Amino acid sequence: MDRIDRASLVIEAPPTVVYDALLDRQSLEAWLPPDGMRGRIELWDPRPGGGFRMVLTYLDSTDSPGKTSAATDVVDVGFAELVPPERVVQRAVFESDDPSYAGTMTMTWHLAAAVSGTEVTVTATDVPPGIDQAVHETGIASSLANLASYVEGRG
Repeated sequence: MDRIDRASLVIEAPPTVVYDALLDRQSLEAWLPPDGMRGRIELWDPRPGGGFRMVLTYLDSTDSPGKTSAATDVVDVGFAELVPPERVVQRAVFESDDPSYAGTMTMTWHLAAAVSGTEVTVTATDVPPGIDQAVHETGIASSLANLASYVEGRG
């Protein structure tokens, strides 16, 4: 089964501003963690072939056990393609002993100029089967809403 998880949002900011927020360490730490999580980037190399390591911590892990530990998801993200200000392609690998989270997930952030700003569409392919699709798409939508709040008014 070729599963595709997707979410989209029109953000009231120019594509260059949105693109810059996808490649700035402090920006990513601020907006990428979905609701109920906080994030910290440990390694940072923003170029094709580079990437980052992010530790996501659940604020309350009671109903959402982490993939890496009871309260955390650790993910290594590589930048497979950077096309300013149109596209960022990431390859994400979760640190986990659970084989249902194994594999490399591809996240494509596509930016398209829209009348009121930028339409951002995130498409995830090769999603590990341990990640629930509805929960994942809700998380992506949450990150997009955070991104909108972060960049709107900056451009």
